[in-house]
Amino acid sequence: MKMRFMSAAALSAMLAVSSAGQVAADAGDALVGGIIGGVIGGAIVNERNKSRQRTTTTTKRVVVTPRYSAARAENREIQTSLNYFGFPAGTPDGVMGRRSRAAVAQYQGTLGYPATGYLTEYEKSFLLSSYNRAIVGGYATNQQIASVGTRGLLLQYRDQAAGIAPQPAPGTTVVVNQAPQPVEQQPEAVVAEVAPLVEEPQSALPNFLGGGSAASLASHCNKVSLLTNANGGFTQLASMTDTNMVLNEQLCLARTYAIATGEDLAASVQGSNPAQIAAQCQSFGPIMKDHVAALSLKPSGEVLRGVSSFVLSTGMSPPQLAATSKICLSVGYRTDDMDVAVGSGLILVALGEQVYAEMMGHHLSQGFGTAKRADLASDWYGMALEALDAGQTAAFAPNQPDRVELIRAATVGGSQAGLRTVPVNAAGGGLPSFNVSE
Repeated sequence: MKMRFMSAAALSAMLAVSSAGQVAADAGDALVGGIIGGVIGGAIVNERNKSRQRTTTTTKRVVVTPRYSAARAENREIQTSLNYFGFPAGTPDGVMGRRSRAAVAQYQGTLGYPATGYLTEYEKSFLLSSYNRAIVGGYATNQQIASVGTRGLLLQYRDQAAGIAPQPAPGTTVVVNQAPQPVEQQPEAVVAEVAPLVEEPQSALPNFLGGGSAASLASHCNKVSLLTNANGGFTQLASMTDTNMVLNEQLCLARTYAIATGEDLAASVQGSNPAQIAAQCQSFGPIMKDHVAALSLKPSGEVLRGVSSFVLSTGMSPPQLAATSKICLSVGYRTDDMDVAVGSGLILVALGEQVYAEMMGHHLSQGFGTAKRADLASDWYGMALEALDAGQTAAFAPNQPDRVELIRAATVGGSQAGLRTVPVNAAGGGLPSFNVSE
């Protein structure tokens, strides 16, 4: 296990040669540019330079630029969710002040919880999962809101989690046992004779499911959220009986944190809106598609060697690529594009942030964006656990230290296979390259 972690670290060291400085542990220090256009990289660099120029005043007062905090990121998500459902928490700044506490109390009172102004773990989980469910609902969500309002929508989610049948909206007519209406006979259509088509030679394998669509992780996480809420909250280590449910819960929890982290980083971008950023992130899909496919076929060491070769061929610095990958990881999960999400995660692991290997394990164990390969999943889980044991900062739910042991127990300690040093010929290039002005 230690040899494999050392090998992963060696891969990371290869990537750092072209960088002028070491990649910092937190995302704030990594924001020195991005490959998603000069708009992302240049804007972030300019903002950081402005902050540095303002650090000292004539009165020797030092203005410290706030650093990224996982707790503040979660608070911003809570405030955004409260605002969405009609509980005014003000600007999502990550500080739970008097106005935010009042909004929490309104939320608690509406759902029948004690209005303390402080969320329990279950109340927080239900609020955040309901917000994410509403966002991915699209047009269907808008129809529900038009009928019952945002607070009414939240109450519907609560009732569904409790197994209560939804009530018809006011003014809705319910028709029961309506007699079938006669079907008007249509005249037979005249069928013209058509010359037989010339069969094309079959040069590819048959595909009997070509018209289908991949499973939706967003929809899956909505179902998992309902089960979690019905069970009274996330599975705890002491009460764990269903390891698959544990991994599903932790996959969806990590997805939520990844979305929030990327949105926080994207918010620092000036001159580009979320739709433009998302459009540029789509380029990750076709570029990383072969590496994502390799996840289901090759050991982790071979996959990472291929991704590392690709990263080196881009000519981009590790900090630029890491910051961009976190933004595109968020976009991939938010838009349900698994090639973008998994591809972005692979780049982060190859850059030395092995804690993101957890996501590769989840995708392989549950079959979203990859084939189900529990035998390969355990190796990625083991890589992430080793990184956490070695002191890397948790990327997901950092305030829940027992989560590490929960995943460890659910995956039976991960795989004992070490990283292999089999060379892989990876086709590099293809990512957009933009000039970033300092």
